[in-house]
Amino acid sequence: VQLQASGGGLVQPGGSLRLSCAASGNIFSDHAVGWYRQAPGKQREMVAAATSDGMTNYASFAKGRFTFSRDNAKNTAYLQMNSLKPDDTAVYYCAARQEPTTATAMAIVWERDTWGHGTLVTVSS
Repeated sequence: VQLQASGGGLVQPGGSLRLSCAASGNIFSDHAVGWYRQAPGKQREMVAAATSDGMTNYASFAKGRFTFSRDNAKNTAYLQMNSLKPDDTAVYYCAARQEPTTATAMAIVWERDTWGHGTLVTVSS
């Protein structure tokens, strides 16, 4: 199974982007999915995650600005990002983790998850 993240790009501060994460196989029915990001010189961190039954977990910086959604039937997850700031500049990745797990546990970056290639988001004027 492969994950493919897309939708990144250059956006001005205050702008919006919608990222997509598509899985090549039918895994969303029993996998939690998370969005993560890694800025230059920083560790990878969770942005938002959701289990297959809809439990969500957002990083504090994402609450109120970012919205995670997933379409299990299409094996696709989305991250709607609004009110973007220069500090949001990073490579964004999606990852899937076999359940059982929790949305809270998705805050732990785990290399054994299935990871997609990242998509670069640059917030700059």
